[in-house]
Amino acid sequence: MVAANTKQDDVQTVDVLIVGAGISGIGMACHLRESCPDQTFAILERRQAIGGTWDLFRYPGIRSDSDMFSFGYQFRPWQEPKTLSDGGSIREYLVDTAAEYDLESHIRFGLITTRVEWSSDEALWTVTAEAEDTGEAQIWQARYLVLATGYYRYDAGFTPDFPGLADYKGTFVHPQQWPEDLDYSNKKVVVIGSGATAITLVPAMADDTAHITMLQRSPTYILSLPAVDMISKQLQRVLPKKWVFGMARQRNISLQRWIYAACKKYPRVMRRILLASVRAQVGRDVDMRHFSPDYNPWDQRMCVVPNGDLFKTLRSDKATIVTDEIARFNEHGIRLKSGEQLDADIVISATGLNMEMLGDIEIVKDGEVQSANTHMTYKGVLVEGLPNVAAIFGYTNASWTLKADIAATYICRLLRHMAEAGYRSATPVARDAVAEDSSVMDSLDSNYVKRASGKLPRQGDRLPWRVLNHYRRDRDMLVDEPIEDGVLEFAKAPTVRRRRRAA
Repeated sequence: MVAANTKQDDVQTVDVLIVGAGISGIGMACHLRESCPDQTFAILERRQAIGGTWDLFRYPGIRSDSDMFSFGYQFRPWQEPKTLSDGGSIREYLVDTAAEYDLESHIRFGLITTRVEWSSDEALWTVTAEAEDTGEAQIWQARYLVLATGYYRYDAGFTPDFPGLADYKGTFVHPQQWPEDLDYSNKKVVVIGSGATAITLVPAMADDTAHITMLQRSPTYILSLPAVDMISKQLQRVLPKKWVFGMARQRNISLQRWIYAACKKYPRVMRRILLASVRAQVGRDVDMRHFSPDYNPWDQRMCVVPNGDLFKTLRSDKATIVTDEIARFNEHGIRLKSGEQLDADIVISATGLNMEMLGDIEIVKDGEVQSANTHMTYKGVLVEGLPNVAAIFGYTNASWTLKADIAATYICRLLRHMAEAGYRSATPVARDAVAEDSSVMDSLDSNYVKRASGKLPRQGDRLPWRVLNHYRRDRDMLVDEPIEDGVLEFAKAPTVRRRRRAA
């Protein structure tokens, strides 16, 4: 429903409206171009550039923590032998993809989506977006809504309530808001954290600092991968690139799944293998307690380092790893619970994200506000009880884009089916399934998931209301299974009425 003070001429209307121009939103738009060329669409992006995560994060050394062959889009494969790519290259890949598919004219930058409202009478979503620089509101209407907003809050990362932080006289930084002018040359630096960001920052900064310390409360499993895929590099000499990197993609998808499944089925064996690999790389002078988590492999997301760069850095005299808890900050740095003092000119709080489901957008259906934690997800893509809306959410145990790709494929299949059958809406309806207490992210035991668990959509007690985190099975379900399955409820379109369309 259009607000009373909004002129109908001011409302912009498309068939499909995508929120977010990151890896999921750009991928969705490319799929629409290929599979649904008759559908008009637009993308609303809060930032002033394409890229999402890869435009926001600018800290030293930022890179993928998934191999690029499976992280690249299936329809536009990554064609470089570099296994774990830097953030700038990934951003460039996304910009080039958008250019190849002529998407930029469809993107409206600088707009934050605040509210979406479904009208069953009109079978339309009315979307309110505000220009961040002026606060001016725009109204859009769409037959179908795709939320490609990721899973964390862009405004600020998570920073614990550190005792005494106000007493600290040095520079305190969160990587999500990295200052462009931060000079850490010849400075004493402490990086708090043990996740992907911390293990990236330490080797990237070490050579320029006076000394850098990685302070962790508890260790993380770390797997070393070759920085360059030498098999693919050699095969390029005799085979077409398309074949070489297609094979690399399939190989790495299988390898990811094998490692994950092995960790779940044989946790003790995989723990010994993972720790033995670390032990061989850190050398005798580094205490293995810093790399021995108290949980099983893949209970939390596993971290990956190229060519063991973190281990090499820790073997040098430029970096140290400390496993301890913070008692309090003081003027000069951090006092640990063990009594040790870590003096620091700069402290970097690589302490994680604030999860935010569906972009913290107010969702209204026929006048009633909807809460994400009262709904299940259907096939990990649609939302129980909400018509004509999809939320693209990637994998936590493999490359994000693998799931984003097949989710977009499914959405396009659904759109074509609805057009061919004359349906105006499709709604997942849970007739027999029961929502469980666990969320769609509860396969991970990470702190950022625990903090947000009560806000996330629920798991169901059976398919298609459960999240599989299994690419092959998800692909069968989303790409090959029939659209009409007795769970999706369709409504026929009324007499077609004329309305203005925007490209």
